[in-house]
This record gives sequence, C-alpha cells and structure tokens, in this order.
Amino acid sequence: MTSLASAGFSIFILVMFLGIYLSLLGLPGAILIFLDVLIYATATGFIQVGWKLLLFLLIFAILAEAIDVFSGMTRAYKPSVIKKTLWGTALGALAGALILTPFLWGLGSWTGFFLGGLTGFAITELMRLSKIKGPSPAGNATFLAMIGTKMLKGFLTIIMIFVSLSNIYS
Repeated sequence: MTSLASAGFSIFILVMFLGIYLSLLGLPGAILIFLDVLIYATATGFIQVGWKLLLFLLIFAILAEAIDVFSGMTRAYKPSVIKKTLWGTALGALAGALILTPFLWGLGSWTGFFLGGLTGFAITELMRLSKIKGPSPAGNATFLAMIGTKMLKGFLTIIMIFVSLSNIYS
C-alpha cells in the first residue's frame, strides 16, 4: 500500500469514528459513515465494496436517522449540545476505546468508543440537569428513552462499520 493510500485509509477510519461521535450528539453520523464507505468504494473501483453492501448501509443509515426523527416527534428529551457535552462525550469515548480494545481488539475499539462516549454524554447531561433550578426538562423516563434511542442508533452505526470493515478486510 502506498503512502497516499495509507493516508486515505487512515482518513476513512477517522471519519467512521467521527460518524459514531456525531450519532451520539444527535447529528447524522450514520449518513456520514455511509458517505465515507461510498467514497472509499468509488476510490477503490468498487473492488472490496459492492453495490449490495452500499444498499445495505444506505438502509441502515436511513433507519438510524429515522430513529432520531421519530424520537423527536414523540416529545422525547432532546439535550442541548454545549461545550461540556462535547468534551464529556469525547473523553468518555476515548476512555471506552482504551478500556475495551485490549479485551475485544478491533471490535472493542469501536464498541468501547461508542459505549464510553454514551457514558460520558449521559454523565455530562445528568450533571447539567442536576444544576437546573425548578422542574427538570427531563424526567427519568424521558432521559432513559433518550439514552435508549442513542444506544439503538449507535449499535446500528457499529453494525454498519463492522460489516463495512469485514468486507474490506476479507
């Protein structure tokens, strides 16, 4: 692999991590992962990634983003993304990846990044909510629904990444 190809593949992997991170923040991370794989497939001449895989990823990306849309329609709690939330999520993601990678290797990196980021996000949001005077904008049920929605969307993005990398490395 040439140095240009190595740099391109490194960017490809980093964009996948960014996709998970954006999914945790309620942004279209699954779409970003799909577009990342589409660009990779185009750049490599569709040798390792075919149209069937791209269709599978597109369906999963639409499903993952539809989960966010439907949760917004049901008046589920939508946290505001502030600087502390960004940092808490990033630190949690990094810690989760570092903790789970030795146990699950490659899958641990992705799963740890997601679960650690989700934990960092939840802790940061709980700390922010505990400082609010008066009635909280999120009760226990709505907060847990928001966490469940993020978990479902995150696991769909992890499946997208796992299937993509399995096809690329096989």
